[in-house]
Parts: sequence; structure tokens; C-alpha cells
Amino acid sequence: MALLEILQYPDPRLKQVAGPVESFDDALRSYIADLEETMRAGPGGVGIAAPQTGHLKRVVIVDVSSKPKIEQHGRMVMVNPEIITYDGFAKGREGCMSVPDYTGNVIRAERIEVEYYDEHGKKHQIESGGFEARAIQHELDHLEGVLFLDRLVSRRSDLFRRKVYKE
Repeated sequence: MALLEILQYPDPRLKQVAGPVESFDDALRSYIADLEETMRAGPGGVGIAAPQTGHLKRVVIVDVSSKPKIEQHGRMVMVNPEIITYDGFAKGREGCMSVPDYTGNVIRAERIEVEYYDEHGKKHQIESGGFEARAIQHELDHLEGVLFLDRLVSRRSDLFRRKVYKE
């Protein structure tokens, strides 16, 4: 396994739309292992999308299980994911490994239903809410070339410089 380079805003590759995965083979699973290692190497990462590493395929990993006491499905590798339904809207703070110096308030659906394939090509359908639903929507945006910066209601009042903590 290897750590992958994470593209940083304003890299133009972050604005490209990812294409579908067509082959569920060892090369895909090897890439997913590298993608997951990269996500886990970052501080507090709960998700990552292939386009953040310059790989323009529809693959994301979401795992919010490190956050206690929230509704969640554990580690999910989502290949060719699609939101089927959504309900309710709420504003919440988001950060991104591709925009490391800022966080921002973004309006997202509170509950979603998602269809996707795992790394072996098995189809799944889940309902998700709260923080996990927000994380899934954030990562799926990367597949469309959309960053949380593009969804800010106001750059003046909803964008914040990330705090730097001294050790």
C-alpha cells in the first residue's frame, strides 16, 4: 500500500467530473487500499474521494465510526454511488483534505438513500442520516467536480480559517 498525493484547491483537476468504474478487479481493490490508507493518514478524515488523488473514477470511502454516538454504517467503500432520495435540509460545518486551511457552513440533506457497489461489485442500498449523510454527500460532490467551497451560502459569513493547535 502507498500514500497518495492529495490535490489541493485550486488544482483544476478537482473541478473535473469522474467517470464510472467498469471493472471490479484487483487493480481497483489495490487502488482502494491506497485510497483508504491515505484517508486514515490525515487528521480526523472520515471520507475521501478518488478525484482528490487525481484518479477520475467514481470511488469514495466514508467511515464515520470514529465519531461516538452517531448513526452510522461503519466503513463503506462506494463505487459508482448514486443518491436515490433525500429529505430535509440542515446547515453544518465541513472541512476537506483538499482545502486544508478552511472550513465552511454548507446546507445538505439531513437524510439520504444511496445505491452503490462495493469493491467486489456487490450492490448495496442504505439509508443514512445526520453526520454520515453529510459526509457521503460531501464525498459524492467530489465525483462531480464540486467542492464545499462551491456550496457555501456566503463566503463572507460561512467560510472560516481552520484553527491551528500548538503541540
